[in-house]
Amino acid sequence: MSWFYRIYHFALKCIVIFIGIPNPKLHQGKTGLLDAIKALGLKSGDNVLVVTDQVLLKLNLYQVVENTLRESELVTHYYADVLPNPTITNVEDGLKVYQQHQCKAIIALGGGSVLDTGKLIGARAVKPNKPVTKLKGLFKVLKRLPPNIAIPTTAGTGSETTVAAVVNDPTNHAKYAATDFCLVPHHAVLLPELTTSMPAHITATTAIDALTHAIEALLSINCLKFSRERALEACRAIFEYLPKAQQDPQNLEARAQLLLASHYAGQAFTRTSVGYVHAISHQLSAQYGTPHGLANAVLLMPVLTWYGERINQQLALIARYCGLTSLDYPIERQADDLLEHIERLLLDLHIQTTLAEVLPDDAALLAELALKEAHPDYPVPHFMDPSACQRIIKGIAPTP
Repeated sequence: MSWFYRIYHFALKCIVIFIGIPNPKLHQGKTGLLDAIKALGLKSGDNVLVVTDQVLLKLNLYQVVENTLRESELVTHYYADVLPNPTITNVEDGLKVYQQHQCKAIIALGGGSVLDTGKLIGARAVKPNKPVTKLKGLFKVLKRLPPNIAIPTTAGTGSETTVAAVVNDPTNHAKYAATDFCLVPHHAVLLPELTTSMPAHITATTAIDALTHAIEALLSINCLKFSRERALEACRAIFEYLPKAQQDPQNLEARAQLLLASHYAGQAFTRTSVGYVHAISHQLSAQYGTPHGLANAVLLMPVLTWYGERINQQLALIARYCGLTSLDYPIERQADDLLEHIERLLLDLHIQTTLAEVLPDDAALLAELALKEAHPDYPVPHFMDPSACQRIIKGIAPTP
């Protein structure tokens, strides 16, 4: 079936080349937030749905958005019960608030889970007779969403610039994505001050999530010039500014650079798709509730190591661009230098190498589901077989 997968990947590449994928209008800082709200084109007194979570409410991080909406004479209504792994129920409950108050726009404020929920609430608002389960897959919405803004509070998912929205179906222990050009938010606002209160562990795992997006975008056989440039810039910024943000959580320059890196990585992978790190991590989140960024951080090195010398060219390119190696070294040494740098970074960030919840007995099923997700949707450089996938999963299980 590999020939069929490659035909499918070529078709996806043609879509990017000949049709193109929209970008959100990027705004930065508090002035950018006001500009984004004005750009929604709403009238005084219009109702706006703000989608967020309980943590952000308790930390009062929503206040900057609330104040700016009030200055713009708009009325806010909140749906703030989004879970770390958002569920279909989250989307439906948010939709009820949107419809009850006849909202005219949606502002999603939070991490990737919140931003994805905001997208799906918007999709359901314009497709009221189509349940979330029917939005799974490609181009199931095909209708412009209500005016919206995405404001990330973690520098990781890049959801404020992507065509996808991921949701969990707890009943079936499944995690799947709706993918459609209309799911790209209309406006993205980057406010680094909203990220300074993130715990060090969350800062680390979300940034490694963004790094994974960038690396898997570069590994994709569909990686074109724009994605390559964005992914490389994201890698460089993460390697430089993640340690600075860890050392000084209030460093606004470092926080701003990590937000921008996440944004760039999102732009890259939304045009190239992701790979086996994500394919496996999605199953861990669905089966065990493992946080997405942590799952990616644990799986990144095992998957890159499985590829081996087959991805030396791409890894060496990253190493050279980020100044992590010598131009005089052979390609193999340059690739090794990058892997060593990533391994050292994960160690410095206190990222674990195993996940206590992973059961070796589940490996066969998890591998089956991961490869079903990856094939044919992900334009990976080389195909993984079930036995290799099972070995990776068993390798991140705790030692008996």
